[in-house]
Amino acid sequence: MKRRKTGRYEVTTVGGESVRAFVPVPLPPVPPLAFTGDLQRSLEDTVLALGRLDGVSTLLPDKSLFLYAYVRKEAVLSSQIEGTQSSLSDLLLFELDEAPGVPLDDVVEVSNYVAALDHGLTRVREGFPLSNRLIREIHGVLLSRGRGSGKSPGEFRRSQNWIGGSRPGNAAFVPPPHTIVPECMAALERFLHATDDGLPALVRAGLAHVQFETIHPFLDGNGRVGRLMITFLLCHAGVLRDPLLYLSLHFKQNRATYYELLDRVRRDGDWEAWLAFFLEGVKQAAAGAVATAERLSDMFRTDRSRIEESGRRAGSALRVHEVLKARPIRSMPGICDATRLSFPAVSSAMELLVELGIARELTGKRRNRLFVYERYLAVLNEGTEAP
Repeated sequence: MKRRKTGRYEVTTVGGESVRAFVPVPLPPVPPLAFTGDLQRSLEDTVLALGRLDGVSTLLPDKSLFLYAYVRKEAVLSSQIEGTQSSLSDLLLFELDEAPGVPLDDVVEVSNYVAALDHGLTRVREGFPLSNRLIREIHGVLLSRGRGSGKSPGEFRRSQNWIGGSRPGNAAFVPPPHTIVPECMAALERFLHATDDGLPALVRAGLAHVQFETIHPFLDGNGRVGRLMITFLLCHAGVLRDPLLYLSLHFKQNRATYYELLDRVRRDGDWEAWLAFFLEGVKQAAAGAVATAERLSDMFRTDRSRIEESGRRAGSALRVHEVLKARPIRSMPGICDATRLSFPAVSSAMELLVELGIARELTGKRRNRLFVYERYLAVLNEGTEAP
């Protein structure tokens, strides 16, 4: 493969030190990508996998339940890559007003991620273009509370940042000087909207992710915004109807390879190696989402049948089961509100669900008890174990 020029170095002075900051050339790559052999087959296989994912989303009995859970799993995984220790259970407890005491800083970051994703998808569905303005809006929501709130939420950086090391002078990678960031992001925006380069939306998303990470336009939150962009791009292009595809688990499990391939693009212009990795991740993520949707549908159906066979308490227990499908951790008052059943009726239904092994009481308290739909949460937790 002919080596491509992917950028240039600009020498600047930061803190009295000379620093070589990398300025990427605009996309698409020149010479053009070589879609031959394995890479072409990988692209075709990945498109098929996305088609299956889009198809299974129409078969889910209640797609909103799966989306609710899947978005939160992605939020936990993407935040874990940045070093947060919050679990999915922490996030679900944090979202319950009745459950104080969850570690605050980490879980606020994860909660912000959910809000940023929701905001971006709402804007895309309203027809708002995937633009620098929207990227800044998403960043503003992501850093609206917690540790990043003092790092210019919603604004491109006005100082030099770096990746790895304790300062730009000993960093593993130094992105473009802040004075060039608007120019680089304008070029990226043009690439996002281009229709004359013949690139499939999937490939455009893979290239744009690397370019965004290379520009690193914000003081904080670049990794999370860069991962969100992949989903937004595919939804915006109509490749996916619903945001069921997330790559954070693939990136988390292959972190060293991910960073090495980003470096290879910058150093050698080896976009093909990156795209092979990216497409494999999309294919695995799509297949994983399909398998999870099918497992959860089977679980819900089986548990419902067991409840229906349990006699006179079945009616109330089925209503409680529906509520736990929507939110797998619930308080007793929350279940009463959602089902419009009396406290004694909910208590009786919960006793049945616990007897059947469907629900488990979390708190050990007689008052303010919390219950979890245990097998459901276990499926969602897969892959979110501490890195």
